[in-house]
Amino acid sequence: MTKLTLGSYPHLLGFEQLERLLERTTKSGGEGYPPFNIEQTSDYSYRITLAVAGFREQDLSITVEDRQLVVRGRQAEDSGERIFLHRGIAARQFQRSFVLADGVEVGEAVMENGLLHVDLTQARPETIVQTIQIKKG
Repeated sequence: MTKLTLGSYPHLLGFEQLERLLERTTKSGGEGYPPFNIEQTSDYSYRITLAVAGFREQDLSITVEDRQLVVRGRQAEDSGERIFLHRGIAARQFQRSFVLADGVEVGEAVMENGLLHVDLTQARPETIVQTIQIKKG
């Protein structure tokens, strides 16, 4: 079976970067931890919410790397003084990545009740009409 690429379609010119973006997005899925929500808060703004129970602000880092929002969590090592009879709350490190479109900017991040909220805004697109002059050859 032949893999169809955006370059296979003659009317789609210059979409190679989009194809690479789609491939990168499918690879950044991760293992499903921590769970998250993405909500649209207005026509041009979004909020990503990650469930990070047990993590403190200093255990988390948020960076934007090559148009990719990366949230990492790493808790300090337990001193070993506690004895668990059952340990169902995950305390492992994680990395969650979200690919950002051009024009999407990361706003503030807020920790609230074990949830990390990251706000995003997208620049409003401008409508541009360009007329191309035809020269005689």
